[in-house]
Amino acid sequence: MFGKVIGKRLLFSAFILIAVSLLVFGATLLLPGDAARAILGQQATPERIAALNEQLGLDQPAWQRYFTWLGGLFVGDFGTSSATGGSVGALLGDRIGASFILMGLAAVISVPLGIGLGVYQALHRGKRRDQGMTGVSLVLAAMPEFVIGIGLIAIFATSVFQILPAVTLAPPGEPVWNRPEQLILPTLTLILVVTPYIVRMMRATMIEVLDSGFVEMARLKGVPEKRVIMRHAVPHALGPVAQVVAIQLAWLAGGVVVVEFLFRYPGLGQALIDAVTYRDVQVVQAISMLVAAVYVVVNLAADVVGILTNPKLRSAA
Repeated sequence: MFGKVIGKRLLFSAFILIAVSLLVFGATLLLPGDAARAILGQQATPERIAALNEQLGLDQPAWQRYFTWLGGLFVGDFGTSSATGGSVGALLGDRIGASFILMGLAAVISVPLGIGLGVYQALHRGKRRDQGMTGVSLVLAAMPEFVIGIGLIAIFATSVFQILPAVTLAPPGEPVWNRPEQLILPTLTLILVVTPYIVRMMRATMIEVLDSGFVEMARLKGVPEKRVIMRHAVPHALGPVAQVVAIQLAWLAGGVVVVEFLFRYPGLGQALIDAVTYRDVQVVQAISMLVAAVYVVVNLAADVVGILTNPKLRSAA
C-alpha cells in the first residue's frame, strides 16, 4: 500500500511538471519583441532575421516547437541558446552546480537549526528566552531576502568589520568552492530567511505534541524526560513540520535568484537574469523547469517523510 501511495504521488508530480511546462512555454511566447532581432540588433536585414529564425526553429508552429522542446527535456536536451549558439545544458552545467552548493549548504544548516531551536523554545515556552527568540524570528520572517543580504554586506563587508567579500570574487570558470569565504554571506542570507519559519512551526507543533495524551501517559509511566522528548514528541512533531521545511527548501530554488544577483554569484539566478535581459528564451525555459522540478521533488520527499513519521498516515498507507 505504501508503494501505491508513492506511485500516486509520482503520477501527480509528473502531471504538475507537464502543466508547468505548458505555462512556461506559453509565457515565453508572450514575451515582447523578436528574439532574432534582439540577437542580431536593430540594423539586421529581414533576410538575416529569417535565416536565424529558421536556424533556431522559430519559424515552426508553436505546438510543434513545444513538443520538440518537451521531447528534448525527457532526454536531457534543453535546446540551444539563442544568445550564444551553444548548448543550454553546457551553458548551465557549472551554474547548476554552483547554485546547488549554495542551496545545499543553506538547507543542511537551516533545517536542523530550525528544528533544534523550535524544540528548545517549546521546552521553555513563556520564558524570556522563548519570547526573545520569538521576537527575533518574527523580525527576520518579515524582512525580504535582499534586505537581509544588504544588512550582512553592511556589517561584514564594508565599514563595520570588513572581513568578508561583498561579491563573488571567483573568475569565470573557477569553481566557487575554491574560495569558500565568498560563500559565507549568500549562504547566511538564505539561512536567516528560511530558518525562522521552521522554528515557528516546530515550536507550535512541539507544544501541541507535548500537551497530548500519549506524552502525558509516557511521563506517568516513568519514562525519562529526555526519552519522552526524543522518542515520542519530536518524531510526531516532524510530520507537519516536514511540509513547512519542503516549502522553505523549494523557496530556495526561486529565492536564490535574488540572493545570487545581490552577491553577483555565478549560479542559476544570475543566468536567469542574463537570459531575460538578452531574451534567451531557451535558457529561461530550462531554468524555470529546473526550479519546478526542485519544487516537485522536495514536496514529494516531504509527503514521504510525513507518512513515515505519522503513525496514522503510516497505518493508512
